[in-house]
This record gives sequence, structure tokens and C-alpha cells, in this order.
Amino acid sequence: MTDIDSFIRGLPKAELHLHIEGSLEPELMFALAERNGIAIPFASVEAVRAAYAFSNLQDFLDIYYAGAGVLQTEADFRDLAMAYFERAAADGVVHAEIMFDPQTHTDRGIAFGTVMEGLLAAMAEAEARLGITSVLIMSFLRHLTEEAAFETLAMAEPWLDRIAAVGLDSSEVGHPPAKFARVFAAARAKGLKLTAHAGEEGPPAYVHEALDLLGVDRIDHGNRALEDAALVARLAGEGMTLTVCPLSNLKLCVVDDLAMHPIDRMLALGIKATVNSDDPAYFGGYVAENYRAVAKARGLSRGDLVTLARNSFAGSFLPPEAVARHLAAIDAFAGG
Repeated sequence: MTDIDSFIRGLPKAELHLHIEGSLEPELMFALAERNGIAIPFASVEAVRAAYAFSNLQDFLDIYYAGAGVLQTEADFRDLAMAYFERAAADGVVHAEIMFDPQTHTDRGIAFGTVMEGLLAAMAEAEARLGITSVLIMSFLRHLTEEAAFETLAMAEPWLDRIAAVGLDSSEVGHPPAKFARVFAAARAKGLKLTAHAGEEGPPAYVHEALDLLGVDRIDHGNRALEDAALVARLAGEGMTLTVCPLSNLKLCVVDDLAMHPIDRMLALGIKATVNSDDPAYFGGYVAENYRAVAKARGLSRGDLVTLARNSFAGSFLPPEAVARHLAAIDAFAGG
């Protein structure tokens, strides 16, 4: 392990953009399929990994939703989340904001409470055993209707005190944020924070919509915002956090090469960019690997890495006093 690898792993960090279903490794997929007696269209772990050779968002989503079918019980969701937390702890993550897609499960007959109980059990264990705090972000699937999102928000009602925010994910192109303006307003009225995927494959206009029509507290991805100078100035001026996912960007061809990744340009422009793993089982690495890969490709300094880690806490949904404690821990680590 190089000095920079050790620095990255030791650097306290938050992960703000992690889809828990996207942390389903092929080995766990097979184990859960066997445990639940579910047939999957792959003969081996190697065959699953070979299927991960997709080159666009929709091809990825097709296998993502197929894989989620092995998740059936509270124990499955608990095991899925604990596998993520173990990897996150090894990467120096001390706080995680976990996105989950209830519609992926309720639409196939899995009770909302089954998903919640399993995730909450893992979150409690992760805090007690690994020292990782976490919150849940309930994501709406944008390829479905806003009415379906409202139905999901209603299902979540008994659990809203354990959900920090709502998000918006799945197929971006053709499903602008405006489509979900009413349900985001309803979520805000219930006291939830708001975030949305925008400007990954969709145009800068989608970032504008997420800001103006949804009133989001942060933007997930946001790469294409850099095409609009006025939007860049606005993001920087408002201190809007972008949850950037370098290996995801590479895998989904948002960038052709990490050497072209704009993460350092974002920082230079005053944007509060962060580094996250998105769907790490599918995209080739958890959060430390994302830091390492983009640091190598773009020649990031230790100061840049510290800024990215500080941004991850400043942009989190933690209370101010918790943010302050984490920032102090970063300063102590970086200065030690």
C-alpha cells in the first residue's frame, strides 16, 4: 500500500451517494438466491461479473433490477447492508447516507416494512460494532409515475422518523425532475430533506429543474452542470453539494477516461464536490477506490483529498454539531 493509499483509507469521510441495492456483490447474489430458492439467469459468479460489461445507464439498470430480485426477507436486506458497512469501515467511512429503492421491492410483493426492518437492523449494528453512523434516503424511481411515488411516500408514513430524505434515481433521460415536483413538495412538507440525480446523462436543464422546481438540498452527480457557466456560478455561490461518483462516471461512459474527469475542475470552480461509490458492486470499487482512482488520474494533492472529505461532511444531512466533530477529526488526521 502506498503512502497516498494509506492516507486515503485513514482519512475520515462520509459517503453521500450509495445505492444499497447497488452494493450487491455476485457472491452474495448467489448466496441469497440459494437461500431463497430463486433462479437467476447466471451459471456462476464469473458469469455475473461478465454481465457487468455494460456501457450505458439503461443496460446497467436492467441487470441491477434483476439482481435485486434475490432480496426477499429482512435478513437479506440486513446482510446486504452489513456487507456494505464492513467494506465502508475498511475504507475509512464514518458516516453513510444510504439510498434505497422501495419501489424495486414493493412492486414485486415485498413489504415496505421488510425492507426497512432489515436496513435498520444493519444500521444499528454498524453503529454499535463499527462506529459508522448512517441515515436513509428513500429514492423514487423516475421511470415510474409521480402517482407511484406518492403511493410510496404514503407507504413510508409509519417510518418517516427513520428516513432522512427522499431522492430521485433510475433512468434520467426523458424523465426530468419537473415530473416529480408535487411529490417533492409533499416530502418537504413532511420535514424530509431532498436530493435528486441530475446532470449525469441528462442536460444542465435538469440540474436547473432540480434546484428550481424540486428545491433540492443537494445534487447527485451534476457533471453536466459544467456545460453551463451561469449554473456553475450558482452552484458555487449557493454552496450546493454535488455527490460525484468517478468510477460510475467511467463505467457508464459519462467520461471516456478518468484522466478527463472534472473533479478537480469542480473544486477549482468553487463547487462543493464529494467522492462517492454509487453502485460499487457494479462499477468496480467502493469509496476509497474512487478516491484512489481519481487522485491518480487527476494528480490530486493531499489538500484536494482533505477538501473532498470535508465537503462530504459539510454536505451531509448530519446536525451541525456532528459535522463540526467530523471536520475536527479530519483536521487532526491531516495535521498529524
